[in-house]
Amino acid sequence: MPNWRRAHVPGGTFFFTLVTHSRQRFLTSPMAIRILRAKFRECRRNWPFNSQAIVVLPDHLHTIWSLPRGDENFSGRWAFIKREFTKEWIASGGQEGTTTDGQQNDDRRGVWQTKFWEHTIESEEDFESHFDYIHYNPVKHGYVTCPSNWRWSSLHRYQNLGVYPRDWACAGRTVPDFANIEEQMGE
Repeated sequence: MPNWRRAHVPGGTFFFTLVTHSRQRFLTSPMAIRILRAKFRECRRNWPFNSQAIVVLPDHLHTIWSLPRGDENFSGRWAFIKREFTKEWIASGGQEGTTTDGQQNDDRRGVWQTKFWEHTIESEEDFESHFDYIHYNPVKHGYVTCPSNWRWSSLHRYQNLGVYPRDWACAGRTVPDFANIEEQMGE
């Protein structure tokens, strides 16, 4: 049985991966993006956090959050976002995957995987590699050949701020090495 221990680092910075149920490919639909944005905003109003970077792909998302000083409750925030997203998604006509009798008895719906993956950011170098990993992810999965061609990414904000050049990690350019992150995640 897996050991689902979570980090308890008040005021920490964390990298997360959330995956849809059975890897259903709906997260980049206009309705899902609208609902996801609304639930992030609503969550932030109630339980502040700083979203440092994010990318949304059809079947998963990656993000880096920094929590306020003394606050370690990222699990509560994710529970709220997933629960409220699921309610609005289904109410708006969004599809859900099939669930087992046990999942139904636990009031789980076929929208998100039950758990999420989390990594505590431990240094500036660790932050930078996960930051780049998030922004390169659409290329890694073959959706685009240049990260700036992916619409649902915070990369555009950082290009406008001059953090990344417009052609960062495009085909023919130097591609970052993410072997350490992929090894951590079991990819």
